[in-house]
Amino acid sequence: MIKHILILLGSIFLGLGFIGIIVPGLPTTPFLLLAAGCYVRSSDRLYSWLLDNRLFGKYIHNFRETGSIPLRGKIISLIVMWIMIGLSIYIFIKIISVKIIIAILGVIGTLVILSIPASRK
Repeated sequence: MIKHILILLGSIFLGLGFIGIIVPGLPTTPFLLLAAGCYVRSSDRLYSWLLDNRLFGKYIHNFRETGSIPLRGKIISLIVMWIMIGLSIYIFIKIISVKIIIAILGVIGTLVILSIPASRK
């Protein structure tokens, strides 16, 4: 059961990573790293496919080699994330407890992104 859940989550993260390649500002590398993490624990075949994929593999190989993500990607990720959090909190969500939860998750996400070293690529 856990294996199937990890495959599903990995596929969702892979989809978000793909969208990040197309949509300016949406991060790609963190979603692909999450997908790789899910696949490595659930499916050797999907993990190998992801690493060997000509479109996605370069992001993961870059992180594996340098242990970092591009500084520009970190900055864009944080800016877009906080714009979306701000819009959600001030415009779209009316329930105060949900606003607080979203803000807390935003802070946690920011700390996670900041904890990953940045490269100058």
